[in-house]
Amino acid sequence: MITFFLALFGLAFSARVCAQQQQAPISTTTQPPAPNVPPPQDNTAAYKIKSQVSLVVLRVTVLNDRSVFVPGLGEANFRVFEDKAEQKLSLFKQEDVPVSFGLIVDNSGSMREKRPQVNAAALTFVKTSNPADEGFVVNFNDDYYLDTEHDFTSDLPELRTALERIDARGSTALYDAVIGSLDHLKKGTRDKKVLLVVTDGEDNASRHSLENAVEQAQRSNAVIYAVGVFSDDDIKHNHGAMKKARTALSDLANATGGLAFFPENVADTEAICTQIAHDIRNQYTLAYYPTNTARDGSFRAVQVQVSAAHSAGKLSVRTRAGYYAPRTPTSGN
Repeated sequence: MITFFLALFGLAFSARVCAQQQQAPISTTTQPPAPNVPPPQDNTAAYKIKSQVSLVVLRVTVLNDRSVFVPGLGEANFRVFEDKAEQKLSLFKQEDVPVSFGLIVDNSGSMREKRPQVNAAALTFVKTSNPADEGFVVNFNDDYYLDTEHDFTSDLPELRTALERIDARGSTALYDAVIGSLDHLKKGTRDKKVLLVVTDGEDNASRHSLENAVEQAQRSNAVIYAVGVFSDDDIKHNHGAMKKARTALSDLANATGGLAFFPENVADTEAICTQIAHDIRNQYTLAYYPTNTARDGSFRAVQVQVSAAHSAGKLSVRTRAGYYAPRTPTSGN
């Protein structure tokens, strides 16, 4: 198996925890101007550092009671709260924007018979996605490998070749693979970042914990979608481990505004991957400059509320659970 991580990139595929990230801006061309802050009497360089305010970007999915995306909502339909304090939106839009994505596929021994259908489903995801998307493939067992020739590619044959590098053996280092892939995702040129993770078992080989993986995902602003392809035999004979695996995938997805799926049959993964591609292409983008300007590195809980005409029925909203504020370096660092 080709291990490009040794030569091509700083994926940190040595299972290091990613360095703390600042909030990712939408882009240098579309980011709205920061709110005006009157300068103090002593306009020192230290003040300039403290007065920086990072834009918080939310990818928001709104569904009706039939689980169908609700288009056409306006800014007035949304209210955003950070730690229960309402925030003023600085940017609002609904558009199908290209994404940088990673396909993270379990290559442990138990996946050998499932990989052909999983690979077909992953390629369906690519075909159904925005043509301007760019992505990479990571296969993982007790280690993890970037198997695309380039850091990112839109070339379907290259992605197919990477998915077909099957060496199903060993254990499952899911959390390490997610953390390493999130690090590589920083190199993507698209503002919107997505990971699609497919696995059939409990993590039993990672050096990092689920909590580490969730925290790094929230720092990255990536949205994680997960597919757990657990067989009836897995569930029957290893129920405790499968329950733990379901919880882990759900935690990763829910914390980032994504979804976790647990099909009864691996053959259902193709329809699921189509659904995920549609979900990514049908979202609202909301952004605001937080009223809490402290650069203390703390976690800020986020909630989005939506209201619409009575004819829209009951609506559900999905977005990330929160983010980590940037931290101002202390003197001496």
